[in-house]
Amino acid sequence: MPATTTVYRAKTIHTMNPMQPTATHVAVRDGRILAVGDVAQVSAWGAFELDERFADKVLLPGFVEGHCHLKEGGMWDSPYLGWFDRRDPNGKVWPGLRSMDAVVARLHEIDTEMAARGEPETKPIIAWGFDPIFFGGERMTIDHLDRVGNGKRPIVIAHANGHLLNANSAMLRWAEISSETEVEGVVKFTEGARAGDPIGELQEPAAMFLVIRKVGNAGLIAPMNDSGMAGFAAICRAQGVTTATDLVNTLGEADLAVLERATGNDNYSVRILPAFKAFHGTHGAAAGAEHVKTLLPKNTDRLRFGLVKMMLDGSIQGFSARMRWPGHFNGAPNGIWVTAPSQYEADFETYHRAGLTIHTHTNGDEASLVAIDAIERVLARAPRPDHRHTLQHGQMIDAPMFKRMAALGLCANLFANHLWYWGDQHYEMTMGPDRANRLDACQSALNAGVPLAIHSDAPVTPLAPLFTAWCAVNRVTPSGRVLGANERLSVMDALRAITLGPAYTLKLDHEIGSIECGKRADFAVLEDDPFAVAPNALKDVRVWGTVLSGQVFPATVHA
Repeated sequence: MPATTTVYRAKTIHTMNPMQPTATHVAVRDGRILAVGDVAQVSAWGAFELDERFADKVLLPGFVEGHCHLKEGGMWDSPYLGWFDRRDPNGKVWPGLRSMDAVVARLHEIDTEMAARGEPETKPIIAWGFDPIFFGGERMTIDHLDRVGNGKRPIVIAHANGHLLNANSAMLRWAEISSETEVEGVVKFTEGARAGDPIGELQEPAAMFLVIRKVGNAGLIAPMNDSGMAGFAAICRAQGVTTATDLVNTLGEADLAVLERATGNDNYSVRILPAFKAFHGTHGAAAGAEHVKTLLPKNTDRLRFGLVKMMLDGSIQGFSARMRWPGHFNGAPNGIWVTAPSQYEADFETYHRAGLTIHTHTNGDEASLVAIDAIERVLARAPRPDHRHTLQHGQMIDAPMFKRMAALGLCANLFANHLWYWGDQHYEMTMGPDRANRLDACQSALNAGVPLAIHSDAPVTPLAPLFTAWCAVNRVTPSGRVLGANERLSVMDALRAITLGPAYTLKLDHEIGSIECGKRADFAVLEDDPFAVAPNALKDVRVWGTVLSGQVFPATVHA
């Protein structure tokens, strides 16, 4: 029996295909796009069922989030302590906390609630989303956290950037962190009677692990579980996302079981690309590469293996990023090499020779330069056409580096959300005016011919591609400052950077990213036309839901 063809009529279809930019009808068969155009064009394929549910809607290709983390759906079992209001997968808005005292007060409430439930003092408080850069440069120490309760309950607070955490004295004792601990990233007092003692701030994986090994992953590297996967899918539906990465995953037996169980359900509404965690040289690159290769036969429409995530430096606003001269604007010491440059080059070459696609975290410009230099040497030794290795974040890459990236075939996925969330802090504290004006230099990347995507790094910032596009188009900060007006993207280029752009970096542009014959029937269904609204209203375009491989998924919670 021949497959049924469904034709969807829409108010407007923006295809992101320059050969046919707009249409009114799209024909879908077997989960793929059969035809695009007007009713006469799509009817040329024969009989069809006309579906008019989108007659007053606007269709775009399903948005592609090329750098996020599944824990965006699973963090909400732990309290949120961030500066900005955040909406959870159920639609609840968690108010931001605008002072250190407000953070401590919220922790007091949590401690009191736990005590009232009879939970033992040995059970830790684990919270997330904290970011001290908004508190005028004041850093949290044990002096703040030891004020909570009677000081006996361990407290762990993960920073919004995912690169730092804070712990109270009880947690430090449990983790056996003291003045004798010589792990890089364990920050210590430098003056007075406590000089040499830990202040309670731990920077980057090696130091953070000392605590994580005691408390587990909950709230820090949120555990992979079924409810988290469901929450993540709900967020994606509400934001028009049909394909998303999980850009750090151990791909161990337990995580694989969760991924396969969720994506094996026909009602799961988003395609997931998990990237193997391969940074700081702890996994053994040869074994890691072989492990990822053994997973490739398991690929399905909704679950795709083959990505590797590497990491060089830390967080700019956490002052653990690696910067070239003149360094951090406020005089902070240079940051941390999460992976030593020599180790990075050796491991990169192993994964590269295995035929895998490598996405490298670089925030500071020194880290980006180290990555470009290393990849240039690897490609000289082991040329590989169309590798599409990608620098992720790359927030301080300048025009000369973009030119080198283009020559090497490297892609860029820039963290455009930083322009809003930390743009003022970068201008005033971390980079200074000159470098902040080239922050996430999207137009320079395009001018140099570098394939471009933009992203949220959720849960560092909320997963919302239209907001990310708004950031790249407007480049405005909360204070109203415009950072680098000449780096603004057009609306078309910004929308391409959340559709075809990331699809290209993920080697899926032959399947997704535009609405054209033969590709997956993935659509973002919008209530408003992003090309018809003012550029400063792009973030306010309403999302109805999504279509994934021809299956319709209304948003269950609207942003």
